[in-house]
Amino acid sequence: MFGRLKPCSTGLSVHALAISHARRSPFLYVRTVTATMPRRQLTTSTSGGLTLKTPKGTKDYTDKDMAIRDQVFSTITQVFKKHGAVTIDTPVFELTEILAGKYGEDSKLIYDLADQGGEQCSLRYDLTVPFARFIAMHGKEYQNIKRYHIAKVYRRDQPAMTKGRLREFYQCDFDIAGTYDPMIPDAEILRILCEALTALDIGPYTIKINHRKILDGIFQACHVPEESIRSISAAVDKLDKLPWEQVKQEMVEERGLDPTVADRIGDYVKLQGGQELLDMLSRDTKLTQNAMAAQGFADMKLLFEFLEVLDIQDKMRLDLSLARGLDYYTGVIYEAITPQSTAGGVGSVAAGGRYDELVGMLVGRNKKGKPSLQVPCVGVSLGVERIFSILAAKYQHQPIKSKDTEVLVMAVGGGFIKEQMRLAKELWDHGIKASFMYKNKPKLDKQWSLCEKDQIPFAVIIGQDELDSNQVRLKDMRVKDKSQGGGIFIERNNLIDELKYRLKINS
Repeated sequence: MFGRLKPCSTGLSVHALAISHARRSPFLYVRTVTATMPRRQLTTSTSGGLTLKTPKGTKDYTDKDMAIRDQVFSTITQVFKKHGAVTIDTPVFELTEILAGKYGEDSKLIYDLADQGGEQCSLRYDLTVPFARFIAMHGKEYQNIKRYHIAKVYRRDQPAMTKGRLREFYQCDFDIAGTYDPMIPDAEILRILCEALTALDIGPYTIKINHRKILDGIFQACHVPEESIRSISAAVDKLDKLPWEQVKQEMVEERGLDPTVADRIGDYVKLQGGQELLDMLSRDTKLTQNAMAAQGFADMKLLFEFLEVLDIQDKMRLDLSLARGLDYYTGVIYEAITPQSTAGGVGSVAAGGRYDELVGMLVGRNKKGKPSLQVPCVGVSLGVERIFSILAAKYQHQPIKSKDTEVLVMAVGGGFIKEQMRLAKELWDHGIKASFMYKNKPKLDKQWSLCEKDQIPFAVIIGQDELDSNQVRLKDMRVKDKSQGGGIFIERNNLIDELKYRLKINS
């Protein structure tokens, strides 16, 4: 019920090769590491056998987990496609120089790979910079594109498994690249985010929203030195986890900010609200006299008008503490939170913003010293692991169907395996998902138990009596009364039509 993704492969270092192939070929990981890694890293201190564990910050997912995750991917993909997006794929690793200098203080979390043939590469930290690199390489063809990308990214973060913070995880990105009238793509991105979170049924959620120009305008109006703005912005971004006094202490003691300036910043970044807060700030002469803040207010005013038309304004909360630590954001920024993600320390379940200059950072300069290509972009990324954490908790006491099997072909007595195979083949030929036990003499109670365990809706039963009369018995396993007995008799030639009819009305 609940997409499947594929890794890429290449001639990397052993560690990178293992990661990039892990999902497609788990045996490759074991064989490669065994051949090249020091033995002491693979053996236990007691028995001398292999240490059977996943690397720190990674995890396996069971069939029940994958049922939920597949539904997450499928639901998000349907929303993305509804809004006219195409999908692309990029390598799981990029040239290190492409990723360098794009993530602010988080750059230390990038996984660097060993030099291979003169190229220094790193595992991708997100899907945004690779997308910008794709646009920079194919700018003539893709200066206007709606694209989505669902793939794994890697970060050397301190993992917190129960909170959905891993070192290897999926992101689901939707971005709009191109030059359009102000705030129109931004409004649709936020609509897409709301549709996806609503469709995922994760419960109530709020989207915190801010504008980099408003925030930077506040810093300038409060007399933060220009060279310290990004550093102070990174400190402010911690207000969702730390109280103001601790953030102020970091600004003053670690980042060298004047305490008076910090107090002025505090008067603003503690503010949260909706349209009324935006109206109030628009009357603040200290801010409106700042050209950058004034531009941010104009953008947000227009955006809120569009959000009202799209019927999602009530989901938004203007939060002046929202900074988004990544260096490439230039305009509107946002994060989605839920009561569960906030109370459980999971953090935001989705985030994004406008990044108009990232493509230009990756291309050469013209004679005037400006980027030879500039493609404005805006996008959002949904964090699958954090969404999965919420949904897994929601469904932990509910039965989860991990197999799509629709029919179990059962036998009463032994010696009917060929007839079971023949019947299963006919069902497969007609697009019906069917299975049978790999036993020549399957026990009847074990076959009934298999139906219950795998939540298979229909059982088709054959035995000598059924074969002699050219009939089968059909039982709807979801009906728990005794009216069906051991199944109703139907003509063998009518089985396919009967099953298709029942599957259709119950789909």
